[in-house]
Amino acid sequence: MKQKPNEKYLQFVSATTPTTKERRTLLHAFFIGGTICSVGQFLRYMLSYWAGLSGDTLAGTVSVILIFLGSLLTGLGVYDRIGKFSGGGSIVPITGFANSVVSPAMEFKSEGYVYGVAAKMFVIAGPIIVYGVLSSVVIGLIYYVAYLF
Repeated sequence: MKQKPNEKYLQFVSATTPTTKERRTLLHAFFIGGTICSVGQFLRYMLSYWAGLSGDTLAGTVSVILIFLGSLLTGLGVYDRIGKFSGGGSIVPITGFANSVVSPAMEFKSEGYVYGVAAKMFVIAGPIIVYGVLSSVVIGLIYYVAYLF
């Protein structure tokens, strides 16, 4: 019986695809993601205790610090190594978003600041920003119309 080309391809793919150590990868992702979140929580406690911040001011300050740390670690090449080690654990929303903005900007730096850094900075993060702004406008309009009636 002759094999179909699709079956040959599937056999080739299964023979050449490296196996993953799923449990170890999941543990790395869990611990690194948890560590990033724990750093954020530590910053929150310390800023609340030392600086007396609370509410939105505290949340905004912690967010800015985490974005800065994610961008700095990306610029130093550390965040990429963390990502290779932890996989999905490094995509904690705030630091992962900072990484997704800084990485393309660094990659295209050789093309200049306008056409390289500025244009490519939002290649990955751009759709997220557009969706966030668009959805916030829609929600704002819904609240505005609901307030009128």
